[in-house]
Amino acid sequence: MASESPNVLSPMDSHLVKIIICAFLAIIPVIMWGYIFLKRSGEPVGTVILTFIAGMVSVAPIILYKLSWQYFPELNLFNYFDEYSGNVLGFTGLLYLPLSTLLSFFLVGMIEEYMKHLAVKTVDNGRFKSIDDSIEYAIVAALGFSFIENTMYFFYIWHYQGIDTLYLSFVFRSVFSTFAHILFSGIYGYYYGLAYFAEPVYQEEIRTQRHPFIKLLHNILNLRSSTIFAQEKRTQGLFYAIVLHAFFNVMLEMDMTFLMIPFLILGYSALTYLITQKRNHVKYGRVRGGMSEGLASIRGAEDVER
Repeated sequence: MASESPNVLSPMDSHLVKIIICAFLAIIPVIMWGYIFLKRSGEPVGTVILTFIAGMVSVAPIILYKLSWQYFPELNLFNYFDEYSGNVLGFTGLLYLPLSTLLSFFLVGMIEEYMKHLAVKTVDNGRFKSIDDSIEYAIVAALGFSFIENTMYFFYIWHYQGIDTLYLSFVFRSVFSTFAHILFSGIYGYYYGLAYFAEPVYQEEIRTQRHPFIKLLHNILNLRSSTIFAQEKRTQGLFYAIVLHAFFNVMLEMDMTFLMIPFLILGYSALTYLITQKRNHVKYGRVRGGMSEGLASIRGAEDVER
């Protein structure tokens, strides 16, 4: 009697099983950090899910961009940084960082943070009622982004380095990398909220005699002051997110693991402070047309004050 052949998974089935397991691992930090920052949000579940999906989808253009390098190598902007590889930044006698690496980190931060911004911008549609809403939805988008990113990292490590190295990667990315995305996006969400409600926020701040530079630009360019304020805040938030993202990658590149715990503590404290600020919970109400007057005026030709 012939013996039955063993039931062996095909390579495709094996990859699928690994992807499912990696996705299960990647959802754990999403639940953990989501509970910490969003347990009292009270946002509509449908909108939260939509924002999470938008964050997941925001990874796709980055993947397509990298795949395009095989056919259009000139599109790989990182190649243009190679000419600076000989230029080295020395932080101490033992710590050096090639300028090309630093520029690459800034480019990575710029691409990823802007894609997460687009995820939030896609789903806002007048749903934000306060600056706190903007922060929370930015965090949700970051969780969606990190879910896909972690799934891909876990699969890559398991497939090429073995399951033995997966545990350390899971712990590190769950605690530090996922939170890093939350921190960068949360800070950007705060400034996006300031821009979103530029008109009422700016009117509140001019009563305290702030922003003399905006008044100067208003007089020179004849633009609405709230328009300039909104653009300033959006740019400021994106800049901070990119710089923090690059700094985090520099810490990893230079093996400065002793800074990870302070980074986690300070970052958590800063983000918690922004979320709990009373001003950020002021309900401005739904904004006509899905955006505040200040933000709308950035996008249209009618931003010239009559």
